Amino acid sequence: MTASPASTGRRLYLPPFRVDLEIRAGVPRLVPASALARLLRSALEAGGAPEPATVGLVLADDRELARLNRTFLGKPGATDVLSFPLLPPEAYPAHPGAPAVRAGPGSRVTSPAFLLPPGTRLHLGDIVVSVERAIRQAAEGHGGQTGDIRSAPPDELRLLVVHGGLHLCGWDHAEPAEELAMRELERAILAAG
Repeated sequence: MTASPASTGRRLYLPPFRVDLEIRAGVPRLVPASALARLLRSALEAGGAPEPATVGLVLADDRELARLNRTFLGKPGATDVLSFPLLPPEAYPAHPGAPAVRAGPGSRVTSPAFLLPPGTRLHLGDIVVSVERAIRQAAEGHGGQTGDIRSAPPDELRLLVVHGGLHLCGWDHAEPAEELAMRELERAILAAG
């Protein structure tokens, strides 16, 4: 993740993880960078992310999220958070509600520890959050885990960062049982946060 002239970047070391934070120009700073990095570290630890590792966190706007959503997911319009994991869900520990992994004949899951030379940090992927959308969702009462909660914009941003971190670790919310487990874990991370 390289910072463009219209961005500011920062590396935050929270052993065993490093968070490469990039904030696009004009994006409001609702939560201190260190607090977002701590929440993301908590999400990665809860998700069983391999250590040591790095993760990219980009705070952007609706325009950038709309472009990414269209380019990578084929969906029109902006969304609140997108995660781009570099490891398959099978690289992380199984979690409640997750669908059973069905490996094909002769396939096996390789531990991420063997992907890089010793002493090298594994990059887990990137998370891109629309701060613009977090502010709007919170103010309009379309935020929170259920999409019908009015909250403070910083709280919505915290939730989206944790949510994106869990997605990097193979969590999803397509199935009701996994969604319930994911939401409970998000609440626990935010409460401890």
